[in-house]
Amino acid sequence: MFQSTIVAGFSLFLFHFTCSSQNISVQLDNAIQKMYEDGQFKHAVISLYVIDSKTAKLVYDKNSQLGLAAASCQKVITGISAFELLGKDFQFRTYIDHDQKINNGSLEGNLYVTGGGDPTTGSDRWTSTSETSVLKKILNILQKNNIHSVKGDLVCNDANFTSDPLPRGWIWEDIGNYYGAGAWGFNWRENQFDVTFKTGKLQGDITEIISTKPSSLLQDYTFANFVTTGAKGSGDNGYLFSSPFQKNIIARGTVPMTESGFTISGAMPDPPTTFVKRLKEYLKESRVAVSGNAWSQSEHIINNQSTKMHTIRLDSILSPTLDSINYWFLKKSVNLYGEALVKMLAYKEDHPTSTDAGITTIKQFWSKQGIEKSALGIIDGSGLSPGNRITTEALVTVMQYAKGRNWFTSFYNALPETNKIKMKDGYINGVRSYTGYVKSRSGAEYTFAFIVNNFDGSAGTVREKMWKILDLLKN
Repeated sequence: MFQSTIVAGFSLFLFHFTCSSQNISVQLDNAIQKMYEDGQFKHAVISLYVIDSKTAKLVYDKNSQLGLAAASCQKVITGISAFELLGKDFQFRTYIDHDQKINNGSLEGNLYVTGGGDPTTGSDRWTSTSETSVLKKILNILQKNNIHSVKGDLVCNDANFTSDPLPRGWIWEDIGNYYGAGAWGFNWRENQFDVTFKTGKLQGDITEIISTKPSSLLQDYTFANFVTTGAKGSGDNGYLFSSPFQKNIIARGTVPMTESGFTISGAMPDPPTTFVKRLKEYLKESRVAVSGNAWSQSEHIINNQSTKMHTIRLDSILSPTLDSINYWFLKKSVNLYGEALVKMLAYKEDHPTSTDAGITTIKQFWSKQGIEKSALGIIDGSGLSPGNRITTEALVTVMQYAKGRNWFTSFYNALPETNKIKMKDGYINGVRSYTGYVKSRSGAEYTFAFIVNNFDGSAGTVREKMWKILDLLKN
């Protein structure tokens, strides 16, 4: 009798679960159909894929095999791949080297800072990585090795990564701005600089550049300023146009009227050289004389100058651990971190440290997990390129894989919470996307990916409409 009661109870639970699953499928299908009837999506492509997180069984599928641009949702692929292939405790390493002997406190030759692709060097996100902290660490290494002067040059050796910092497919409108900073062999202050404009008193007035940070950029680069004064409260509509190694930076658009000045951020055209010049200044301030010049390896390569070197290692500086880097990568969508991780994945496999080689490593790994390479049509690590193409099924497969790994808690904590759902969001022109995990009030758990391409009108209203559909998974 007792056994019959258990069987009956289990059957009732199974019936309820099956009905709930069927019910949510119908609700989602009705909602997607209404979405297609909305004029904002008349020419759009909509893809939604949902599985039960506990059983991996399909709950809903709409266009899950179509390759679509996923924008920053693509970051979960890079982040999860890095967790799995590098390990959550992985750290980037920057080396301090020299090439001649040290006599009575004087280094007879050059001093080298050899980059290992660390994207956090000079970042204010950690106390240990701040500009002040990094410069002090280098000074301490010199003092520990009884170096009080350098007779040769100060060199930033950034050649451990290939000399193409930008991935294929990034567009001109992006690459000069802070979020379009590429990954160099040596990265500095997240490869970001700031420009502050003095605005006019009337809308349409021309602006004046009053400062940059680092301040040296005003001496090293030519700024062509076409930014005008916008209305009060109009926000940042200013854009910076430049590219790696370019000496001219063009500023266009508008910034809001303000008495205190308005600041926008761009991507450094040459982070290694900017860093090594700052280091030389700091060492001078700290009474460590450098007799020679300050230059970077990539700068010499571009100018067809000799770059031969035979160095001796002094010490090294470590980055924060990968789980901490991934936290900021996913939580704040720092594109640079993803691009550096992709190149490091290539480096770990002894491939050329290029974006393409890192992407190949990622595709090969996920191919072994059952994802067709054609379902991961990715060309960068951050999703900034509009040429990326991913299926929602591939995204869900990656997200579901993460749930079974021992580093999953670190990954889950790094996901933003948006609309009361743990999910990564993505947005570029014409693209809105979400992927994550949600638990319903009835106890069901879902893993999902939701992408819309080529919508019309406001991205904000698209977001609200997509959230309403995802809200159905909470019931």
